[in-house]
Amino acid sequence: MMLWPALCNGYPLLYPDSISYLGDGRSLARILLLHGPTGYSAMRAEIYSLGIFPFHWNVNAWPVVALQALLASYVLWLVARSLVARQIEAKFLVLVGMLSLTTSLGWYVCFIMPDILGPVLYLTIYLLVFALDTLRARERWVVFGIAGWTMAAHSTHLVLAVGVCILLGLLLAFRWPPMRGRGRGIAWVAAIAVLAAGAQMALHGVLYGEPSLNGKRLPYLTARLVADGPGRWYLQQHCGTLQWAICAWTGRLPSSDDDFLWADGGVWQSASSDEQQRMLREEIPLALATVRAYPRAQMQISLSNFGRQLVNFGLWDFDPDEWIASHIDTVLPGVGARFMQTRQAQSRLPVVFFSTVQQWVVMASALAIIGGVPLMWIRRRWRIMGLAAILVPVVIANALITGVLSEVDSRYQSRVIWLIPLTAGLIALDLLHCWRQRDEEERLCGDPVECAAIP
Repeated sequence: MMLWPALCNGYPLLYPDSISYLGDGRSLARILLLHGPTGYSAMRAEIYSLGIFPFHWNVNAWPVVALQALLASYVLWLVARSLVARQIEAKFLVLVGMLSLTTSLGWYVCFIMPDILGPVLYLTIYLLVFALDTLRARERWVVFGIAGWTMAAHSTHLVLAVGVCILLGLLLAFRWPPMRGRGRGIAWVAAIAVLAAGAQMALHGVLYGEPSLNGKRLPYLTARLVADGPGRWYLQQHCGTLQWAICAWTGRLPSSDDDFLWADGGVWQSASSDEQQRMLREEIPLALATVRAYPRAQMQISLSNFGRQLVNFGLWDFDPDEWIASHIDTVLPGVGARFMQTRQAQSRLPVVFFSTVQQWVVMASALAIIGGVPLMWIRRRWRIMGLAAILVPVVIANALITGVLSEVDSRYQSRVIWLIPLTAGLIALDLLHCWRQRDEEERLCGDPVECAAIP
């Protein structure tokens, strides 16, 4: 059911970054396994590229989306099983079917990007902290492995996972009832985060000669500050006394972060390697100086970006892209002609309709969560309260991090927004179970013997 967007399209969904993820795996494997020549340089998540390489082998992309569907389905099954006591198979199929048809879940499962792995990670954190006792021994090891790979697959996932650990630790310290006895689970998640961070640093040390969490990153924050305005104002006023590399472009700083990073002749693309390294070192000093010089303006703009990102979750990033069409044969030889026949390449994907459907579903789900959480609290359904305590803050934090530090993009929020309908659906299933259980108890209490047997 999750694979229907790819089946409808005629091929897995692609993004310009997908070409890098598909193409980088072979070079990375050659360096790590065959001690091939270094000099590798990429701006993508290397661990994701390595993880999917054995599945596509630069031949066929379908196994990659099959892997992502399997991971998402398996983790969702474990989550549903931990909360639904009876008739789990039928309820699980209904839940996944509804999510696949009315939210972005299926679209991002079929997207060759690490985007779907973020929500999968946050669900595994729930399993490790609140539902570890529902997992069999073998399932625990599988969940540990999934959490480790999804956490290391992208730096944003690692940041949000650390944030969730801090949040849960604070709730534990303040003795929030659902957190009683959850310290061990938090410790497991923290340990996985340490291992994921170590894996990223070790890999970047091998590839680039210097351990780091970001590798060959781009100056997203600088681009954001310049595009917002305060960063550009600061540079225009102070570059006369500064010796920063970016000051060479003071007179032609763009008003768009995309133009700053990607435009031909733009700041980043036209800078030399040495100038790029200097810009990266100057990024934090520029951010601090900008905030000190224009605190109110930057705060207003950042809050505006956060608000726009929070409600911007349409399926608008599946439009055709000429760059994909011109480069796909370099990573998947012979696939270019097939890709040109897809709905995505021909602008025939029903993204407008399903974006509208998702918008209404998310709004209804948010209202359902607001109304359902008090009932869960009254009934002391601590496990599902724990799920909501992870997923709802993650959706908000995702909008904050991406909107303020990167850019407002529908893809960033759409990849996690389906967690809101998932939470609402699980609350509804739990309430349905409680009501049926109450009706059964009332029916059995008609017989004194049966009533006495109810614990």
